[in-house]
Amino acid sequence: MKFDIYKLPSLAGLLIGTLIVSNAAAAVYTMPDATDDLLGEVQTISSNYEDTFIDLGRTHNVGYEELKSANPGIDPWLPGTGTNIVIPTRFVLPEGAREGIVVNVAEYRIYYYYTSGGVKYVKTAPASVGRQDWATPVGRTRIVAKVRNPSWYPPESIRAEHAARGDMLPKVVPPGPDNPLGAYALRLGFDSYLIHGTNRPEGLGMRVTHGCVRLLPEDIAWLFPQVNLQTPVAIINQPVKFGWSADDLYLEVHPPLDQSEEGLVSADMTLITREYVKVTGTGQAEVDWELVAQVYKEQSGVPVKVGFRMPGVSDDSIVGQNRVP
Repeated sequence: MKFDIYKLPSLAGLLIGTLIVSNAAAAVYTMPDATDDLLGEVQTISSNYEDTFIDLGRTHNVGYEELKSANPGIDPWLPGTGTNIVIPTRFVLPEGAREGIVVNVAEYRIYYYYTSGGVKYVKTAPASVGRQDWATPVGRTRIVAKVRNPSWYPPESIRAEHAARGDMLPKVVPPGPDNPLGAYALRLGFDSYLIHGTNRPEGLGMRVTHGCVRLLPEDIAWLFPQVNLQTPVAIINQPVKFGWSADDLYLEVHPPLDQSEEGLVSADMTLITREYVKVTGTGQAEVDWELVAQVYKEQSGVPVKVGFRMPGVSDDSIVGQNRVP
């Protein structure tokens, strides 16, 4: 079956999950039920002459690379007055258990699942991740320490890198405006890796760190008191995400990270087929594969409806990607 040509959902589109707060300081949703994998809605705004993707990202809680992918052909530094800008604030939840912290390096985004007052919530926020030669490690770990106003002890390798550029780093950078860790740090079980803030929020949502996960100051300030020691953390690389919204099947594709890095996989049609099998399990779906190929080619990071559940197929026969432990 053929679907209509690719159209972004309008601002009045269906909201999957209830948005509790929507501003730069937080994007918190009530958790969708176990058969639903989508959050939020795509927005479209009209830019002003002084807007840049850096400014718009901070305002709308999305990262620089997310905005670039969703707005191909638009100058990120000078979009121009009256340009329609897609704000990609609809998300397919990443695969794996819906618990603790999940970082999907392929989409430069962090998800935090928690319960308050007996109600389950998920917060999502943009993140910077490790650059090509300092890749953020993929795997499962936990929060092992929480540090307010951390000092930074740059490793010798980083000091040598800076020295080669004529920038001599001290052995210890104390808390304050010059500290790149910002005001809060969550130490991971992976040696020397952190989830932390930043003193340079203009670089948020890019592949620029030495392997740590970097958040906006307002997002780490929100997250820090919420997270307990031993909170599970899953760092994944999932550029292709399928997910269900009721009986509709959605596909979200992000540009893959460098394929030469150990542990990363290529986001090609083989991967798409594998992710499709994960989300459909033993069930069946009617899928527009030409649209799937188009969504993969564009890699906009915006979820697009590409199919629907076949009539007579029960939820019990569908094993969703987000419901596999």
